[in-house]
Amino acid sequence: MSSTTVVGAKAVRPRAATATAADSARLRWSRRLQHGGWFVAPFFVLYGLFVVVPVVRGLYLSFTDANISGDHTSFIGLSNYREALKDRLVWDSLWHSVRFTLEVVPCIVVVALLMALIAHHTVHFKWLWRLCFFAPFLLPSAVVGNLWWWLFQPTNGMVNHVLGLDTPWLTQKSTAMLAVVVATLWWTVGFSFLLYLAALQNIPQHLYEAAELDGANAFQRMLHITVPNLRHITGLVLALQILASLQVFDQAVVMYQFGPGPEESTRTFVQYTLEQGFTSYRVGYASAISFILFLIIAVVALGRMWLLRNREEGAAR
Repeated sequence: MSSTTVVGAKAVRPRAATATAADSARLRWSRRLQHGGWFVAPFFVLYGLFVVVPVVRGLYLSFTDANISGDHTSFIGLSNYREALKDRLVWDSLWHSVRFTLEVVPCIVVVALLMALIAHHTVHFKWLWRLCFFAPFLLPSAVVGNLWWWLFQPTNGMVNHVLGLDTPWLTQKSTAMLAVVVATLWWTVGFSFLLYLAALQNIPQHLYEAAELDGANAFQRMLHITVPNLRHITGLVLALQILASLQVFDQAVVMYQFGPGPEESTRTFVQYTLEQGFTSYRVGYASAISFILFLIIAVVALGRMWLLRNREEGAAR
């Protein structure tokens, strides 16, 4: 007798056969997890110890009046967050970080794209162009900060010497943040340049050949072929640079010799958080401020994901 029972016009398999198939699929997945789990286990252990546990601990401290010594800690609820929302320096430092982001991110995108186009289309010494463009990104932040501190000196600095100026870049409020922007652009543009260069190499060459046969000039080919094919990598570069720029700290602190700059014009959000934690010894308040920045970054990241998903859904239609 057949193991399949016919009911009406449909063939129904017995429950035993269905259960056997489910058990075999479950067994295959358990074997995969069993073998692969040993490979990812070290990562999850380290991630839990050095990321999850500190984050949970910091969240708890943000609801306390903890100091740097850890003595006499008491739960105070949302008092730290209410104080942060009324703190003028919190809003000033947040504006400095946002202003820095608005100034440096568009420059990085444009300069990185131009550098990638130069390195991609040049004929001779391609390796030299790529090395020169990417090399600054390998330098430590302390080296970059001290280097540009010397370059921006008003009397013997190279910037004023080349431009023929005597501007006190680091001691004047109107140019203090601009100096940090220039240093950051020189330092970090190499990473975005590398992403754009890889994306340019993946654009099919026959698109340019067909457009050239149709009479399109170089500008038209870049506008209608290069730029549309780089929209996804541009979105990635924007997201990465925005998230990194909101956390600016190293170069701004080193360039101003561990101070907030003239009239506190370069004090960033991260710098103010560290001042509260390690100068004022208010660990609980610093933890609350840091989680405010975490929420801002999370909103930016989720907004970028939402826009990307809607764009993909619109393209699929």
